[in-house]
Amino acid sequence: MKAAVYYAAKDVRLEQLEIPDAAEGKVRVKVQYAGICGSDLHAYHHGIGVQTGEPHAVSGKMAPLTLGHEFSGIIDEIGTGVKGFELGDRVTIEPLIYCGVCASCRSGNYNQCDHVGFVGLNDNGGFAEYVVVEPYMIHKLPEQVSFEEGALVEPSAVALHAVRQSKLKVGNQVAVFGAGPIGLLTILAAKSAGAANIFAIDVSEERLELAKSLGAIVINSAKEDAVSTILGASGGVDVAYEAAGVQPTLSSAISVLRKGGEVMVIAAFAEPPKVDLFQLMIKEANLTSILAYRHIFPEVLSLIAAGKLDVKQVITKKIMLDNIVENGLELLIKDKSQAKILVQIG
Repeated sequence: MKAAVYYAAKDVRLEQLEIPDAAEGKVRVKVQYAGICGSDLHAYHHGIGVQTGEPHAVSGKMAPLTLGHEFSGIIDEIGTGVKGFELGDRVTIEPLIYCGVCASCRSGNYNQCDHVGFVGLNDNGGFAEYVVVEPYMIHKLPEQVSFEEGALVEPSAVALHAVRQSKLKVGNQVAVFGAGPIGLLTILAAKSAGAANIFAIDVSEERLELAKSLGAIVINSAKEDAVSTILGASGGVDVAYEAAGVQPTLSSAISVLRKGGEVMVIAAFAEPPKVDLFQLMIKEANLTSILAYRHIFPEVLSLIAAGKLDVKQVITKKIMLDNIVENGLELLIKDKSQAKILVQIG
């Protein structure tokens, strides 16, 4: 089978590998579509996030590894002892790896596992024709949900988890800092949760055009003062979602809050940011964050199936696995008009 294998930063190779067997207690999926995530870009460009040096505590794997953790496909082999699935089932994968025995796992917060990892970063992932996964990772696709939409369930789960964990209430005003794929999906999630006005802030006109098409009020912070514009239009937002992961956007997110508001951090920060605690204090505002998601894939699938979360709108390009480096991992850095690139594999 073909697979995009990570060896080191800037070293992802398209290789021919043996098709893996579904061992006892495992399931093999024939991949149809896989999305390229910011985590894949961090891995390819900077060598960040991929298991190296020693095997992962749960998966037992380390690089070289096949990338890809946002994917959908068809079950084509079922290991002994696995119940509840049939050959031909259309599925999407919840790629979190966790131990199941630490205090966080026992309390149901498996995304906070002491050894949390991801298929595609800490085990072989979905940029391949076939992948073997744990049964707990598998969610069946409703009939109305396409394979393309199925590949977007994972990033949509991040956005929806952020919105559900935040203080957002119907009729609130919100700001989303960063109009990349997660920011765009956060706009959709906040809209479906009843936000009245959604301000989208970015420096890319192309991405802001996408945000505008989703119903957001867009602000190019390279051309105007986002803080004064938002405060002038709203008097302050109830929730600000930080989906950019840089100091200026975090500072602005705090500044645009109304009293009692909340900043929800979604993006990972490459450098530890500074926080204006005095400003938070005088507003009695909250600063919080999420890590991935938990117990939310069924709700995401239901929203997509019901047409309440139209994730297809963030797809800007589809490519073949053969071209994943030049037309995917490299292009997403150069071309800011791109949001979610899907790799067609099946």
